[in-house]
Amino acid sequence: MVALPEDSPTAVTVVHAEACHFCDDAAQALARLAERFPLDVRIVDVDSAEGRRLLGIHRPAMNPLVLLDGAYFSSGRLPRKKLTRLLEARAASRGAPGDPSLAGR
Repeated sequence: MVALPEDSPTAVTVVHAEACHFCDDAAQALARLAERFPLDVRIVDVDSAEGRRLLGIHRPAMNPLVLLDGAYFSSGRLPRKKLTRLLEARAASRGAPGDPSLAGR
């Protein structure tokens, strides 16, 4: 993975399908996580040229396809705990102040 400047947000791409409850759930969860972590969330329609290209590359089993900094992260239901742990680790490695509720854990 390419080293990012300390203040660079994590780029999150969600390939979203219409009437997909997992897709809607992922978008809502990412909006909440963006309140705690520097995220640049992009929603890409599954039927767009970019959406079809990303689906062709990553071949997800389910929607949504979620990419972090351009790399495959998940498909289907967003694994919130896994994503939160990853974002916390990135914040710690960048020297960002942690969530005060996590102090002493």
